[in-house]
Amino acid sequence: MSQELKKITTFIEKHHVMSLATCNGKQVSACSLFYAYDAEKFSFVVASSEDTLHVKHILQNPKIAGNILLETQEVGKIEGLQFQGEMQELQESSLKKLYFKHFPYALAMMPKLWQIKVSYFKLTENKLGFGKKTIYEPVFL
Repeated sequence: MSQELKKITTFIEKHHVMSLATCNGKQVSACSLFYAYDAEKFSFVVASSEDTLHVKHILQNPKIAGNILLETQEVGKIEGLQFQGEMQELQESSLKKLYFKHFPYALAMMPKLWQIKVSYFKLTENKLGFGKKTIYEPVFL
């Protein structure tokens, strides 16, 4: 694993809520979601109902953008991750297990699970210098 990817993965693993943006060509939507992350598959796993606007959007247009951030008022401590990718209904049982390992109480609700396959990461870390960015784009074979 590259140094860039290690930094990104470490940041992702320190958090558990993302903001997700979707669009169907006419409307936009933003929401917050709990997530589990699989670094080998560059994939987030989230739970969401088909009744939500963001899921209705991805059924028409699977492209998404999102972010995870450390909330702080100290400029020198700002950290945040922006990402882009595609969201689809979860098919892999290993990712399903990963989600319920992180959120075992969700089993009682048996939520619909979705996979976000990431194609672009940009990590901002002001603690390394104002506006210091790490960009990583996974290569899928």
